[in-house]
Amino acid sequence: MVKADNELSGYEPDASVLDRQGTDSKPTSKNQSIITMGSSVRLIVEVVSTNWRDDYGYKLVDYEALRIPEYWIADYLGLGDRRYIGNPKQPTFSVCQLVDGEYQVCQFRGNERVF
Repeated sequence: MVKADNELSGYEPDASVLDRQGTDSKPTSKNQSIITMGSSVRLIVEVVSTNWRDDYGYKLVDYEALRIPEYWIADYLGLGDRRYIGNPKQPTFSVCQLVDGEYQVCQFRGNERVF
């Protein structure tokens, strides 16, 4: 779980890559730990489902504020709004990289290769 703006809220990313530092040594369950420092997270990956508003909106803003260096959004069904994935809607893989405190987004569709 990645802590957002306060102690009582957070996200459970679909996948994440992190440094060992910054994880709570006492897991909340047998298979889960809490990430207490955004600086320990190197990458977060979200796979879009019906909660696409969270992935493109809230999480993007919160992960940016936490200074997560990379955030990938895998929208394999093209569920996101046209303002996020274009028109016509199609499956889109978004790579958000933190540059000077803001995410720069590169999108890939169809047979385009992710760098």
